Amino acid sequence: MNTETHSQLASFIWNICNLLRGPYKRNEYRKVILPLTVLRRFDCLLAPTKTQALATFKEFKGKPESIIRSKMSAATGYPFYNLSKLEFAPSQKDRNSLLDDPSNLAPNLNSYINGFSPNVRAIMERFGFDQQIAKMADKNLLFNVIKEFTKIDLSFGRIDSMQMGYVFEELIRIGAEQSNEEAGEHFTPREVIKLMVNLLLSPEQDLRRSHVVKTIYDPACGTGGMLSVAEQYILKLNNKANPLLYGQDWNDEAWAVCRADMLIKGEEADNIAQGDTFTKDAFARDEQGQKRTFDYMLANPPFGVEWKQQQRYIDNERDTLGFQGRFGAGTPRINDGALLFLQHMIDKMRSPKEGGSRIGIVFNGSPLFTGDAGSGESEIRRWIIENDWLEAVVALPEQLFYNTGISTYIWVLANRKEKHRKGKVQLIDARNHWVQMEKSLGNKRRRIGDPTDNKPKDPDYISDITSLHGQFQEKDKDTRWVLFDKDGKVISVSNVAPTHNAPKDQTWKQLVVSRVFDNEDFGYHKITVERPLRLNFHATAERIERLEVEAGFRNLASSTRKDEAARLIDIAAGEKRQQQIRDLLAEFAERHPEMIKDRKIFLQSLKPVDLELGAHLTAPELKAVISALGERDETAEICRDKEGLPEADPDLRDTENVPLKESIQAYFEREVLPHVPDAWIDHGKTKVGYEIPLNRHFYRYEPPRELSVIEGEIKALEDDIMQLLKEVTA
Repeated sequence: MNTETHSQLASFIWNICNLLRGPYKRNEYRKVILPLTVLRRFDCLLAPTKTQALATFKEFKGKPESIIRSKMSAATGYPFYNLSKLEFAPSQKDRNSLLDDPSNLAPNLNSYINGFSPNVRAIMERFGFDQQIAKMADKNLLFNVIKEFTKIDLSFGRIDSMQMGYVFEELIRIGAEQSNEEAGEHFTPREVIKLMVNLLLSPEQDLRRSHVVKTIYDPACGTGGMLSVAEQYILKLNNKANPLLYGQDWNDEAWAVCRADMLIKGEEADNIAQGDTFTKDAFARDEQGQKRTFDYMLANPPFGVEWKQQQRYIDNERDTLGFQGRFGAGTPRINDGALLFLQHMIDKMRSPKEGGSRIGIVFNGSPLFTGDAGSGESEIRRWIIENDWLEAVVALPEQLFYNTGISTYIWVLANRKEKHRKGKVQLIDARNHWVQMEKSLGNKRRRIGDPTDNKPKDPDYISDITSLHGQFQEKDKDTRWVLFDKDGKVISVSNVAPTHNAPKDQTWKQLVVSRVFDNEDFGYHKITVERPLRLNFHATAERIERLEVEAGFRNLASSTRKDEAARLIDIAAGEKRQQQIRDLLAEFAERHPEMIKDRKIFLQSLKPVDLELGAHLTAPELKAVISALGERDETAEICRDKEGLPEADPDLRDTENVPLKESIQAYFEREVLPHVPDAWIDHGKTKVGYEIPLNRHFYRYEPPRELSVIEGEIKALEDDIMQLLKEVTA
């Protein structure tokens, strides 16, 4: 079943919502569609063994619950069962259709659901479907809705688990669009998951060991797509392997779908936990009370979603546990918690002595470069890179995701890098590795070429990107030939040089698509460059007038007292003091009408006048006078502190980012001093920062076209326009 068929089936199911119009708002349709789709899936899977299962229950009725569960699961072939004689299908011997008794459909449907094993009932309870049954019955909708669902064949012969996953994701995607949910809460296209899994698992040689056991964890598992693809990869490589899947998600609907999928596949459904990963980590400890770790971890956390609700809990863990907890490196800004998921996953890495772990995670561009040196994001990047955990970053094409068209990136991390990768980070530019979708799905207009996904004509871009990662070519040896049309749109990507010239209006370009860097290449010292404060002083009427807006002067005639009489006394005293200062400056202006270009001389000139008039300026008052009468002047003398050292001018303060590999002093002498010889570095403010400017590392200068070429194109367009006008007016 291809993607279009998944979409058609999901659309057919979603069209049942037409029956709900009126009593239900558009954003409420999913409350009916999702649980009924899950229920119908269970019903179709159990239908072939329904008669045998009922006979088994009749035989062992009254026995201990554990025996009944065991016998019923053996009868159905699944770790779940239904004890009710009811089902969606038409009636047959000892089995009744839900549609046979329309007047009692609501209680019968509830009875049918209650006939499921506890693990299925828990899923349906999370949907809160009993409330929707009552509502549909009250509005006379229930019979027609159930009747439509009986027409849908969701048996395993019709649609397998992977295909059913597509259907569920498409249903939830449509529901999210109806609800106008945040673009950050989206589902990961299967070809992106496949690429992530390839990058994560292709270097793993021990996956071929007989009966090898590997744990796989997704802290934002959604409907379980990443877990399923990772499991399939391992089993295809080694059908005797034993991958154990773990996941957690806060969304009730996604959790219910994922748990249902695990039940159907015979997985340990209890390993899919519901709840907030940050505040209620379901996998903090194992059964023995030891810290839980995993072999492989994958995630696609929400993009640009704030974590204000969890802030108190996360900040407390950071401040009390430090690096013994998950967030010791710092926390990102409140409006994007994606990096918190990565920190959470790193905390669950096995130690290298125990085999280590590998992580794959999808981010938008923000975690690459957002945050200055010393910020939470920069400190998290620094912690990751200085510990040599970052293995690779892959830039993906735009418009890959269903609910957002933004640029995305796969980060690959490991705490047991291969020897040749130690101390290195690989950047891969796969932004051109895409083909156009035959039909858009939401914002998803492109896909990564994958001929194995029922697309035999697709270029095998997933294998090509995986190969780039595996080859790990240094010194910019990895290039690809990209064919562009005249508008700069990608037509194809080839790993071999073209043997023919590009067609008309198309151009071949050889681009570097993989680069390898030392860890230190992403770090920098952020230095603060200071320049001296230079002021001239002139007691003109205009500058004296500026004193009125200086806080140190204005606040003299104010009071914080609540008593009105006392407050008025304070204000009167303050106004008197203000006048005294005005008189002082008027006298100073008369004695020193000249401009003074040295603050020290200005203060020496002001002091005797101050003493003579008895004003005795306080420090705040003197500061206000200096601010009012002083103006910046590059020709003035440098202002110095009590130790004779130059004072910095905040307005001239600047910063420079110096690569970690370069001497700060050498950089300063080469890049700064030739332009501002009086500058100096405030070493007390120097910070270390880390960023991953992937776009900059793959930037390629394109010289502008020759003017004659542009003029020729304009002339050709003008000729075409004139010809059209002649035809119109002829």
